[in-house]
Amino acid sequence: MKQQKFGAGGGPLRRVQVGNALSAFGSGFTMPYMFVYVDQVRGLGTMAATMVFTLFALAALAVLPFAGRGIDRYGPRPVLLAGCAMAAVGAFAFGQADSTAGLLVAVFLFGGGVTTCQPALATMIVRCSTAATRSHAFALQFTLINLGMGLGALVGGQIVDTADPASLTRLFTIEALTFLGLAAVTGTARIPRPAPVLVTGQQPRSGLRALAADKAMVRVLLVAGLIFFTCYGQFESGVAAFATDTVKTAPSTLGLAIGANALTIVLLQMLMVRITARRRRTTAMAATGVVWLGAWAAALLAGLVRGEAALATVAIVSIYVLFGIGESMLAPTLGPIVAELAPARLLGTYNSAFALVKQTAIAVGPAVGVLLVGSGTWPLYLAAMTGCTLLIITLALRLRRHLTPEQDNAVPAAPVTVPVRELQTAA
Repeated sequence: MKQQKFGAGGGPLRRVQVGNALSAFGSGFTMPYMFVYVDQVRGLGTMAATMVFTLFALAALAVLPFAGRGIDRYGPRPVLLAGCAMAAVGAFAFGQADSTAGLLVAVFLFGGGVTTCQPALATMIVRCSTAATRSHAFALQFTLINLGMGLGALVGGQIVDTADPASLTRLFTIEALTFLGLAAVTGTARIPRPAPVLVTGQQPRSGLRALAADKAMVRVLLVAGLIFFTCYGQFESGVAAFATDTVKTAPSTLGLAIGANALTIVLLQMLMVRITARRRRTTAMAATGVVWLGAWAAALLAGLVRGEAALATVAIVSIYVLFGIGESMLAPTLGPIVAELAPARLLGTYNSAFALVKQTAIAVGPAVGVLLVGSGTWPLYLAAMTGCTLLIITLALRLRRHLTPEQDNAVPAAPVTVPVRELQTAA
């Protein structure tokens, strides 16, 4: 009765969501201030700070292939606990390090731990939800993450003092504690076992071979890579550099814009769940691109009127608000579509591949954005991002022909019944 009342997963799903919020709150403390910490507080320069950001994202290349196989073999809980341990050690060490070498080692552990947790949490959400509740579960996760990060950034901004290195050390210590909280709250939850799978005499392909042969999933990963490169890869780097260096926006205004982004997502997310529940997922992805075209138009306006402080400020805040509207469309779309495409025995592999594409795009995005903006070619930067956004719209619409109606949310998901004697519980 309890499971019927709260939906599939019930209490375990709530614990997964609480853990997401805890870790996001800690991340909000630190992520906006990592560049300042390395560059100004430790005095290691912008090159070292850029290396830190890049290595944080590239750590995914080392850990995610193992995370996916680990989830498929042992389940998401031990992988989540391992990721929490790595992230906690890395965050604490990052706050203590005072050399470039020490920071790079710490940030590799930090980034590797964070990215290991991502597919484990996504797999937990899939196992704790049904086809009917999955979009809502992923959207709620996204809302809590943004709310947690927004609150963390606001609180952390009151603690940060570039003249006092100890204030930054405290922030990274808090970040480490939040990952221990994630392990305690979510890592001990009783996650439902995988759904039964049909036994056949055919030898199934290995994880990566099966994924590479899944043309629909490959196309989803391509669109997702562009999405993460164009929005998330620019959010705290290219657009932030454009706002501060080109438009000469004050750091406090940039903080206001990031807060407006989080508030937009929190206010609109559940509304977008209801809207996208009646639409194709490919339509939602293409609509996201259309909204983001408005964001790049606002960026162009900010560049053209940068001498007018008030108008430029409104334009910069508008960029982040429009990003937030698009993000709220994607939250109930990308995660569920990966879950629909993944065979039950390869859910960890598919989620890890998705996380790998995300982290790679987020690693490449800042390098491209900061390079173009820093070299003074900001019109070329905006043109490149606009082109990428148009490509997102095109590929999203073309993806439709490679998905079944159920995978694209064109028809309600129908339960599949298989004789009990043909079922075997996946490992």
